[in-house]
Order: sequence, then structure tokens, then C-alpha cells
Amino acid sequence: MRSRSNSGVRLDGYGRLVQQTILRHQDAVTGLLPASADHRDAWVRDNVYSILAVWGLGLAYRKNADRDEDKAKAYELEQSVVKLMRGLLQCMMRQVDKVEAFKYSQSTRDCLHAKYNTHTCATVVGDQEWGHLQMDATSLYLLMLAQMTASGLHIIHSLDEVNFIQNLVFYIETAYKTADFGIWERGDKTNQGITELNASSVGMAKAALEALDELDLFGAKGGPQSVIRVLSDEVQHCQSILHSMLPRASTSKEVDASVLSVISYPAFAVEDSKLVEITKQEIITKLQGRYGCCRFLRDGYRTPKEDPNRLYYEPAELKLFENIECEWPLFWAYLIIDGIFSGNMEQVQEYREALEGVLIKGKNGVRLVPELYSVPLDKVDEEYRNPRTVDRIPLGKLPLMWGQSLYILGCLMAEGFLAPGEIDPLNRRFATVPKPDVVVQVCILAETEGIKAVLRKEDINAETVADVYPIRVQPARILSHIYTRLGRNKQMCLTGRPYRHMGVLGTSKLYNIRKNIFAFTPQFIDQQQFYLALDNTMIVEMLRTDLSYLRSRWRMTGQPTITFPISHTMLDETGSSVHPMVLATLRKLQDGYFGGARIQTGKLSEFLTTSCRTHLSFMDPGPEGKVFAKSYELSIDSFEELHAEEWLHGLQIAEDADTYDEVAQYLDHLLQRTVPQSNLPPTAQRGGLSRFRAAVHTTHDLMSLASKAKDLHVQNVGMYVPSKIFQASQQSVKLLSSPHQHNVDGKSHTLYAEMSLPRDEDGNMDCKALVDQLRICPTLQEQADILYMLHILKGPKWHTGLDSEPGPTVEELLTELYMRVGNTRQWALIRYISGILKKKVEALDEACTDLLSHQKHLTVGLPPEPREKTISTPIPYEELVRLIDEASEKNLSVSILTQEIMVYLAMYMRTQPTLFAEMFRIRIGLIIQVMATELAHSLHCSAGEATENLMNLSPSDMKSLLYHILSGKEFGVERSVQSVNSSLTTAISICEVGAVGATKPERAGIVRLKSEIKQVRAGWVSTNLSSSGLRSCGVFNFAAVSVVLVLSAQSAGHSELLGKGSFSSMLEDHSSKDSRQGQWQRRRRLDGALNRVPVGFYQKVWKVLQKCHGLSVEGFVLPSSTTREMTPGEMKFAVHVESVLNRVPQPEYRQLLVETILVLTMLVDMEVHTIGGIIAVEKILQTANDLFYEEQKALGADDHMLEKDPTTGICSLLYDSAPSGRFGTMTYLSKSVVMYVYDFLPTDGCSMQ
Repeated sequence: MRSRSNSGVRLDGYGRLVQQTILRHQDAVTGLLPASADHRDAWVRDNVYSILAVWGLGLAYRKNADRDEDKAKAYELEQSVVKLMRGLLQCMMRQVDKVEAFKYSQSTRDCLHAKYNTHTCATVVGDQEWGHLQMDATSLYLLMLAQMTASGLHIIHSLDEVNFIQNLVFYIETAYKTADFGIWERGDKTNQGITELNASSVGMAKAALEALDELDLFGAKGGPQSVIRVLSDEVQHCQSILHSMLPRASTSKEVDASVLSVISYPAFAVEDSKLVEITKQEIITKLQGRYGCCRFLRDGYRTPKEDPNRLYYEPAELKLFENIECEWPLFWAYLIIDGIFSGNMEQVQEYREALEGVLIKGKNGVRLVPELYSVPLDKVDEEYRNPRTVDRIPLGKLPLMWGQSLYILGCLMAEGFLAPGEIDPLNRRFATVPKPDVVVQVCILAETEGIKAVLRKEDINAETVADVYPIRVQPARILSHIYTRLGRNKQMCLTGRPYRHMGVLGTSKLYNIRKNIFAFTPQFIDQQQFYLALDNTMIVEMLRTDLSYLRSRWRMTGQPTITFPISHTMLDETGSSVHPMVLATLRKLQDGYFGGARIQTGKLSEFLTTSCRTHLSFMDPGPEGKVFAKSYELSIDSFEELHAEEWLHGLQIAEDADTYDEVAQYLDHLLQRTVPQSNLPPTAQRGGLSRFRAAVHTTHDLMSLASKAKDLHVQNVGMYVPSKIFQASQQSVKLLSSPHQHNVDGKSHTLYAEMSLPRDEDGNMDCKALVDQLRICPTLQEQADILYMLHILKGPKWHTGLDSEPGPTVEELLTELYMRVGNTRQWALIRYISGILKKKVEALDEACTDLLSHQKHLTVGLPPEPREKTISTPIPYEELVRLIDEASEKNLSVSILTQEIMVYLAMYMRTQPTLFAEMFRIRIGLIIQVMATELAHSLHCSAGEATENLMNLSPSDMKSLLYHILSGKEFGVERSVQSVNSSLTTAISICEVGAVGATKPERAGIVRLKSEIKQVRAGWVSTNLSSSGLRSCGVFNFAAVSVVLVLSAQSAGHSELLGKGSFSSMLEDHSSKDSRQGQWQRRRRLDGALNRVPVGFYQKVWKVLQKCHGLSVEGFVLPSSTTREMTPGEMKFAVHVESVLNRVPQPEYRQLLVETILVLTMLVDMEVHTIGGIIAVEKILQTANDLFYEEQKALGADDHMLEKDPTTGICSLLYDSAPSGRFGTMTYLSKSVVMYVYDFLPTDGCSMQ
């Protein structure tokens, strides 16, 4: 017998250690590990971490095998790992109904359990009796499943299990917006069961998603069916949220040692090496002690001051735990492994020595990692006085199996038994290595041959859809529908991926689906949803955003390919040349640089070899040769309100082909279901290649095709079929046609018969007569108003009986009117009809989630509460829209504008996060108010006109105005007159101050200001409306239906938008003022509305609260006890202070209060023990105001100059004073503060000037 080598002996030593501390506890039936002798349940996270040492040891034995027994030992250890991983799989698969429900609800009721019965895999506590929702535990399981599979273990055995894992991917893919209980199972640190977004969960989910993408779960023996698919956009969501959170761990924890698992082994989720280092140093400096690291600041778990009889803490109690938090040796095990992966041997040495010093010797000299070290009860006061000096005692589990496992793994690696690549076969450790430059490939696609010719005239090479054949081009939503089939499993009642929008990373790949190659156009091109895509400048903006996003976020092999379609809406009014904005963009694309990205334009066929391509094997035919089972019918709900653009035709197949292409039929089925029934033959019908051709058999049985079309609700079959058979039977129905249709601006100067609201015999509204009035309406505005009446009285599905029975429904007529108004670009009307139709704002919930996940709270509606509603956690789309409607007080236009602005804010959050520095709460209602004020201020117009102008801004101008307000740049707004479709309208354009001469109309965007509205307002002021030609609008208000904001500006809503008091007062008498006047007042108004505060402001407020009993603002007290619960760097504290300041409705007054508090903070830096009881901040401000008033009066200022704001009593001149200088606000505030706290100041060295 060969003698055992030295390394073999050492390995056997670790083998015994693993056996005694881990494997002897493994259940023989389920393979699960109990947490400890006292806690017999199996926690998912603890189980996965505990088995890592066994897996590592198995790999070490396989590599260092001295003899055959070693290979047997390796196999035995590996099978223990497989058994445990399959045991956890059993536990989760028994809760398959929860996985299915959670995909849609993300609710704590529907989540997988965090712990199970070790012997039976059953659940052990009720759904609501434990903080079960822990995304990091499920993610850790999936990450390690991927790593172990890649290392050669066979854990997944059947396709049903593959489908279940695919659904777990959908389960964790929303981690970036799911508030959970986190790694410590407690949620918010007050331990009251409040969930919060945790960096440790988001990071672990990102790692799991990346690790599983394109991984074959059957390993080398698998085929296309066992491959897991992940959408790259979801990974990037997690990435950007994680980057915005770190080094902060969550809203209530400014730092948490668990983040070590995210920045280093096992997740390696952060790609920015600087951020990794900053986070690591933050943990070491704030949390490290003599026995390990604390979990987070003010962690009360197992401290002598914790009350063992209750789970939760009182908020003020948290201060008691400061400096006596328990220290966990576990984190040193993480730091040892981190040192090995980063090659920092000094760190490895330092922490190995430190850890050896705190291990406990068990029976037979076995070294055990204790759970934590706590301060003894009798030494608490000493520890308070001199933190981290007292000797502590070990408490809790011995060993903490998860810590024990990481300790053994670290030892195996440090002693050379394992290389980093062996326990990281997927190479996650290279996350911070810089990525090569990305070149974005762009294929310009013309909708028709005509557009291709127009582009060729401008020297731009484009292809039509016919040219790119056999590559098929489809809209992004079709890809979303295809992905809903992924992971579907009838036996387990799993429905696949929820229908969600495709991000730009998803649409920038090419897809192989059953021997066909598909390209998809970007999501923002889908016009049928929201009106942003009707604005060409906006389309260019969105393309720029997408390109810069691709440049920074593309991680796949192959280059991204964007298919950019040019449709007839991108031409100018004549249709003979391209819209100047679009043309300039196309030229830049051809030059090879746009939006900060390198661009390569060319033909789609040329990009086939260099593009990223994915084979969607789940679309391959099943055993019966069909793509989808007959029993599965497409759900109609998901196709509501969809309208397919004509150029996105179906799959072309030679006319004589006798094959019946199922994918073609399936995709056609999708496309046809998405075409709304039209009551007009569409005017812009171009591009003939039929969508239906795929369904035509060799016999060209056109009649059966017509009946098939009827089943699919496709009208105008003639358009889709190569024959003219049906053309004759098409009736040309012109609904909503009007005698003045040429007058697109909606102005009609023709007086027609007086319209009063028709009533029937019972005195109720006569809707049939209203429908008759619809026929003779001269303007689009009035048609919209009548349809809104019908919508409210009869509902959207009511058949109007217009021209035939039962006739089109109200909703269909509105949709048709929307298309028509879209062509005239009357933005106020477009927004109005959008609001009535409740059009889905593209990705509104995603926009809201984006802002929230970047730790910004949102408020909608105008202050004060309860009208202003706060959104602090992601909520489903329907609930979000309902909340916005409620906060807008059922005012359709404010509601739709709020949604639009939320989308723009999210765009800026993605591309320019620095705009939002030091802003924790974004108040959309106030932002809209400030936008209207800015227009009123610059255009010297009334509040009503300003609101009307605002509603009429094109989306790109609206976004530009928002940008100027956010960035704080000075800008001006000017009027110009613009000819649109032969009618003169007023337009306004935004230009930065300092620009010489008029800005180009096409750059600024065109805005129509309807003179009709002014006429209506004139008619509205006089109560006698009988002579007014615009009767239907006036009448409309008598119906007591609030038509909103200023679409028909007679509604009372517009004055509300500009608020009362200081807002309206500053609108008067502008013409005589000096242009620099009002500059500081405007600055304060913007900063107040945006909640902007100086850097470090909240930390200073925390210090002020330490020296007094509280700060009082508007009668609401911010008590000093807040500092007993929250730490200065905690986001929760900043949000709390902000919510107190937000009780002040006037933004400029709020900003002066911030300045007052800032002066108070300067006092705190002096050696003052206290500055009094509860400090009334506005009292200090009022005193400063009085000092200012008296001094100005003494200097001879007249009453007109010293006019006071009626709501706050502050001199308007003080609002407009610079902070510094002889008459600056700081001068008076400082005097006032000193007078207020005079009694508490030290007697020496404090003289008052």
C-alpha cells in the first residue's frame, strides 16, 4: 500500500472536519441540513452555503487523488451535494403554484418559503408568519445550481424540472423592483416586518440571471430543450439599481456586511472595481470589530439590551444598540475568500490569523466557527464609553454551519487544494475586467418603395422589407408574445413568462425561430400605444438614448443590431422629403457616430455574420409537430388596443408553396389579433406584401381565406390578398367626417345651429341625438367632447348605431379620432383623447419602478397631502394609473401629463443620473406647476394661457423644458408663428438664454395654441352662452362632468395648476420689470419644487437634532428622538426630514426654510451643548423677514416694493434676494438665529454684528 502524501493527510483532516460539522447532520431521506441542534428546520440560504465546503472538498479530492479510494470519496461527496440541491428543488417544486402566482403579483403572500421541514420537505410556518420573501436565497440557489452544473454535477433530471427552473428565473427577474425581507429575514431594521429593497438581494439575483443565461442544465448530455434563457434587459435593470444603491445596503441600513457576498464571492455582481473597493472599505471601517464584523449599524440581535420577549423594536430603542452590536466571525471567512480571488495574499493572511483567534475548540480539537460574539451584560456601560474594548462572549449556533462551510472553503483555497476557477467555472470573478468597445450596427428600413426613393434622393441607403427577405422583420411586441411561451408547462400549470415589454438589448439580437431568421424593431417604434412616437424629434431622442445604453450595457458575443424603420409619419407634410430632424439623424448614423456610440450602417444581410444570434428552441415543433397545443388559445386580453403597422407584414412564402408554415400562422395570428377593427378604409395604406399570404394554400382558396379573416376579426381583407375580388364589396364609410375637415387646427368660424344637450321625454340625456350631433361637428375638439360625454354616460363598449346597426362602439370612434388627431399633431387634443381612452403609457410602471429603484420616492398630485400622494414601492400598472387619476382629481390631462413626465424622468435617470443628486423625493405635481409658471413668466401670459401652452407642447419640447428645469440652466421661451397644414398657428420654442436671433422652428418643435380656446374662454366669462358658436364646448361643462385642465380651457382646473398666492402674484406686471428681477425667486422656486438641498444637508440636520428637542415646521415637529432610531447617513432619515419640509406647499418658502436650517447647522459646529427645546424654524424666518422689512423701510423702500406674499407674510423682495451680500438672506437669517438661541450661546467670543 502506498503511503499517504502530506497533502493527502491534510485533505483527510478537512474531510473529517466536514464530516463532523456538516455531513453528519444531513438528512438521509431529503438530503437537507438543519440549521443547528436547536433549530431543526432547513433554511434555503444556509443549506446552499453549508454544502459549498462539501462541493469544494469533492473537487479537491478529484484533483488530488492519491489512490482509488480518493476518487470514490470524491464521488460520495459530490452525490451529497446533488442530494441536497435536489432536496431543495423538491421543497420548491411542491410550491409551484406560488411560483406561478408570484410572477404576476410579487406579493409576500405568494412567495416561496424561506425554510422547510428537514425530514419531509414540507412547509413549517404559515405564509404570513415569517419573513419568507428573500430573493437572495432563491437567487443563491440558482447561482450555485449553475456553477455546480458547469463543474460537471448532474442535478436536474427532467424537462419538467428544466421548466420549473426557467420559471424560477422569471421569479427572480423582478428582484430589482421587489422589496423583500433580505438576508437577515427582518426587512427594515426596526424589525416590524416592513420589506425594503436590498442590495444583497438585487446583486445575488443579477449574478444568478447572468450565470444561468444559455446554460444547459443537462450539462454535456443536454440538447436545445434543456437550455435556460434569460432576457439581458432584466440583468441590466438589476445592474443599474445595484450601482445606484451601493455602498448603501437599503433604505434603513446605510451599510451592511452581507453586501460582501455581492461584491465578491459568490456573486461578483458589481462591474465597477472602484465601487467594489469603496463598498468594501465602508464595511470594514464602519462594521469591523475585534471578533468579526457587525451585520449593520444598530443591529439589536442577541445584544444584552434586546428584549427577548418580543420580535420587534420600538423606533427610539435602536439607539441603545449603538456600539454594542454583536460581531460575526462569518464575514472574515468572506474576506479570506475575497483576498484569494483578488490575489491579495496579505488580506488572506491577516484574516486567517484573525479568524483562527476567534474559533472555538470543540470535541477532539475540532475548530468551530461560532455564530456571533456579544458584549456580556455587566460590561455594557464600559463598552458604551469605550467601544470595541471589552472582551466578548460567543453566543448562538456552534458552529454556524454557513460560516463553518465558508471557513473550510477558504482554507482549501488558501492551501492550494482548489484554484479559484474550480469553484467558479462560469468565470464570474472577471466581472470587473474592462469590456471591449461596442459597435452598434444599424439597418435603415424603408416602409415602402416610395420612402426608399425619397431616402435615395438624400443619399441614404435603405432597404424595404421585401429587400431584406428571407430575414423577417417584426415589431417588438411580437417578441414579447413569443417569449410568453418560454417555460410553459401544462402538467405543472405554469404559464411561461408574463407579457412584458422588450428592452433594447432584447430587440438588438437576431433570432432563429424554426429555420427562419427574425429581426425586431425597437420597442419605441410601436406607435399604437402612447403618443410619444407621433413626435419625430422624440423618436430621434429615444434612438439616441437606446444607442448610448447599448454602448455601455452590451455584454453578449456578437454586435448589437438595431433595425430602424422609416415610416410615412417621418416624412414632412408634403410627403416628398424626410422630416429634417430624422434626416439629420440618418446622416449622423451614416457618418458612424451618434449618441456617444460608434455606428456601422449597412444591409441586414451583411450583418448576419457579426450580429448576436439566439436560437429560440422552445418555438421548435413539439412531439406532434405543432408549435402550440390546440388546447392553448391565445388570451385576447393581452392584445387589447394593439394596432400593427402595415409595413410589418407577415411571413412571405412563395405563392405556390404547398407548405403550411405554423410559425407563420402563429405569428400572423398574433399580428391579426392586434389590428383593431377600423371603420374607415385607412388612408395611409401602403406596402402591399400581404400579411396573409402565409396562410394561402396552393389552391389560393380566397373565399375560405375571407372566412378565416372574419374569425380573426380582420377587416378589409382585400388589402391582404393579392386579388382584387373583394375591393368592390368595400363600402367607403367616412365616420366622424365633418364639413370643415380641411380646417385641421380645429378652428371653425362658421356659426351653425345652436346645440343644447338633447334630452328624451324623461328628461335624461338623449344619447342617440348626441350621436346625430357627432355627424355635424365642425371641429375635432367638439367630436372629442361629445364622445367623452358618451363614454361617461354609456361606457366605452356602447354601440353608437352610427350609419348602421349596431354600429361602431364609442371606443372605436375615439380610437379613430385619435389616429386622425395624431396626423394633425394637435398635442393638447392628443393628450386629452389618450386620457379618455386610458391609453397605456409605454412602460409607465417600468419608468416608475426605475425611479423608485434608484431610491427616489415619487409624489403625484399637487401639495399638500392628502391630495399629494406618495409612491414609495413599485406598484402594478393598473394601481399606479388609478393612484395618478385620484391625485389628479379625475383631471384627465393632468393625469396623462403626470404619466408622460414620469416617463421622461426615468429616461433622464437612465442617461443622466447626476441631475437627481441630493433629491430623494421627486414631486411631479409641483414640477408640472413650475413648468406652467415658467411659461407664464416667459410669455407674459395669464395662468390659463400658460397651462394651455403647456398642454400643447410637443413631447420633445416637454422633455426639453423638463431638462432645463432639472438642470437649473437659465432659459427663455419665445413665441413664433408657424404655418401648419396651411393654417397659421402660434408656436413657442425653448431656447437657452444667450442664443442670438430666433431659433429654428424645426429644432424647437412646433406648438399649436388654439385661438378657439380663447374664444371659448371669452364665451365662458359671459354667462350668456346662447350666442356663442362654440356651444358644444360650453354646454359640456353644464353636464357637471369635469373636463379637464385646459383642453377646453373653460374648466376651472387651470387656475389650480398655477396655485394661489405667490404663484399668481408673480405673474402680474411683468412687462415693466428688469429681466434680472425675479431670478433668485425663480431659482428658489425651482429648488423648492425639486427638493434640492445642499450636499450633506441631512447629516447636518441630524447633528442639529442631537443638540435640541426637535425642529418645528408648519406646526409639524421633527423630534430629536428620530436620531435614536436612524443613523445620519441613512436614506430613511433623509426621506423623513424631506417629508416634514414637504408640508410647506409653496416651494420658494420651503427653500427659505432650508436656508434657515442651514444657518442653524453652522451653530452646531461650535462648542454648544444645547440650543434649546423645540426650535420653531418658521419663527426664525419670520423674525428675519421683519428685520429685512424694517431695514428696507428705513432705507426708503415704498409699500409697492415691500409687498408681502399674502399666504406666508414674507416680503416678495426677500424671496428675490441673493443669499450672500449686505442685504442677502443669510445676513438676516444669521441675526435672527442668534437672537433666537441667544441664551444658549457661550458668553465669550460671540459678538453680534
